[in-house]
Amino acid sequence: MTRYILNKLFYTLVSLFILISATFFLMKAIPGDPFTSEKKVPKAIQERLYEQFGLDKPVYKQYINYLGNIVQGDFGVSMKKVNQDVSTIINKTFSASLKLGLAAIVVSVIIGVSLGLLAALYHRRLIDNIAMVVAVLGIAVPSFVVATLLQYFFASKLHWLPTSGFKGIEYYIMPVAALSAQPIAFIARLTRSSMLEVLHADYIKTAKAKGLTWRAILSRHVIRNGIMPVITYLGPMTANIVTGSVVIEQIFGIGGIGKQFVQAIGTRDYPIIMGITIFYGALLMIARLVTDVAYAFIDPRIKLSGGKEG
Repeated sequence: MTRYILNKLFYTLVSLFILISATFFLMKAIPGDPFTSEKKVPKAIQERLYEQFGLDKPVYKQYINYLGNIVQGDFGVSMKKVNQDVSTIINKTFSASLKLGLAAIVVSVIIGVSLGLLAALYHRRLIDNIAMVVAVLGIAVPSFVVATLLQYFFASKLHWLPTSGFKGIEYYIMPVAALSAQPIAFIARLTRSSMLEVLHADYIKTAKAKGLTWRAILSRHVIRNGIMPVITYLGPMTANIVTGSVVIEQIFGIGGIGKQFVQAIGTRDYPIIMGITIFYGALLMIARLVTDVAYAFIDPRIKLSGGKEG
């Protein structure tokens, strides 16, 4: 197990290094800078700003300095927000994004697995058809469209829920629903397909022949084996929810990290853009690492030394 985890960790660190490098050089490749995008700044002031943020140095020196700072957890200083470093901005705003993301992940897994299980147990019946219609709609409709429709009907028209903000449980309902709609659809389809395969497996017939109750068969064999594809989807699902929250936070006025990212793009605040991109990337890589390790624990067929099926 130790060798397996170290192997995965090594590739995660290599991927993170590539992400940091790509983000840095892509930002440098963009024409102009935050100080020339607005009204013309006097040359003397511009030179002082370049010196303050290290932009007067050759690109390779900037890159080496940036890597050194990243290793120490320093994402630099905002070029637009006075006396605010990027790490502090992320620390202050990430809690709202984390709460929203975790709520969406939990809701997605619970509802998605439940729908998929019901669809498999009542295959080709009304419940199955309804579940698959919900799944198709969830996949087809983007999260920002779902968010807009929810806000229009339940906040603007019916006044059942608050339009924006993030102050209590009622503020979670629409953002979480919008973020979890697509993951629920994918999980429902994955679970249904996997459960149907398990239900027709030989060991299920053997368990029935031994006299096990249906509840025991369902809990010990069907759900445990049918849930495996969902485990593998947790990594991509986390990526989907994290990236989707950037837009959702803007729509519902949630003061999370996504809002800071959108504002930074508008003002060309490169340190914030780079810092949040790397931070998000690191989170997604860690989520994938945890998923791989969890999958290895759950499925004994995986050879931990190589991470392959036996």
